[in-house]
Amino acid sequence: MKKKILVTGGTGYIGSHTVVELQNAGYEVVIVDNLSNSNAEVLDGIEKITGIRPAFAELDCNDKEGLKALFTEHNDIKGIIHFAASKAVGESVQKPLLYYRNNIVTLLNLLELMPEHGIEGIVFSSSCTVYGQPDILPVTEDAPIKPALSPYGNTKQINEEIIRDTIYAGAPFKSIILRYFNPIGAHPSAEIGELPNGVPQNLVPFLTQTAMGIRKELSVFGDDYNTPDGSCIRDYINVVDLAKAHVIAIERMLENKTEEKLEIFNLGTGRGVSVLELINAFEKGTGVKVPYKIVGRREGDIEKVWANPEHANNVLGWTAKESVEDTIVTAWNWQLKLRERGIQ
Repeated sequence: MKKKILVTGGTGYIGSHTVVELQNAGYEVVIVDNLSNSNAEVLDGIEKITGIRPAFAELDCNDKEGLKALFTEHNDIKGIIHFAASKAVGESVQKPLLYYRNNIVTLLNLLELMPEHGIEGIVFSSSCTVYGQPDILPVTEDAPIKPALSPYGNTKQINEEIIRDTIYAGAPFKSIILRYFNPIGAHPSAEIGELPNGVPQNLVPFLTQTAMGIRKELSVFGDDYNTPDGSCIRDYINVVDLAKAHVIAIERMLENKTEEKLEIFNLGTGRGVSVLELINAFEKGTGVKVPYKIVGRREGDIEKVWANPEHANNVLGWTAKESVEDTIVTAWNWQLKLRERGIQ
């Protein structure tokens, strides 16, 4: 058995897929999640896929004393992957204080507790939103950080700065910051996938719920952008591909393969796909029509962004392997599995 890893937000979408990949790679995992945007039944799916049920604590990472007790109980945790955060751009514009508290205080608590408990490294779940609307595409890690277009994006920028300053001040641990582009899809087993509580804030679960008839129609926010079809362009990355990058990052830190105490990597495919192209790929791959309408632009949305993933390819030895076309079908298979289970 490899070292023990704490995964905050581990019953969430990306977190649960990462737990699967960590356990498949031989790591022991402890999950912390307050279940504000996930469900404890995800643990069943993880167990079905891996044959192992991870340790789980229902706990808010804002609760520093609760975290301290957890680290005391699991005194052999060596690394942290920090996912726990609120993540909807639109909601963050409406509820900025919620986002600043959830996304910043949680990180402060972890960074303060890490040296006390001998934790050697933290992988931070960041986002391509830190680049704003980039001047040059595709985006490399050297692209300038632009003023955030939403409180959500601002929390990612602030957290990156907090980690950088903490490392610079001589903290006795390492960090790898992973800037995601747009994760989509589900595990090929259809045992876990994206299942937000309430109305989905992300495109693909809203799309699959609309195709299923749960939602009346999908809103496409704007068709007047400076893109080939007028809709926003994103770099959609398979969630299992993304999860595997976290396993590589943890191993890199804990086995002293890092070149610096702080490293940053873009995680994307290098291919930009528009919202309308994604809808078309879904309809083509599944044979199911998606009712949608064009509505006005959404505040905080970036026009177009996709990654230059060469740094991650060359240094981490990680590559996104799954196509958007195949990935969008896994999202539909997950939605079908939810219907079988009676979950709407």
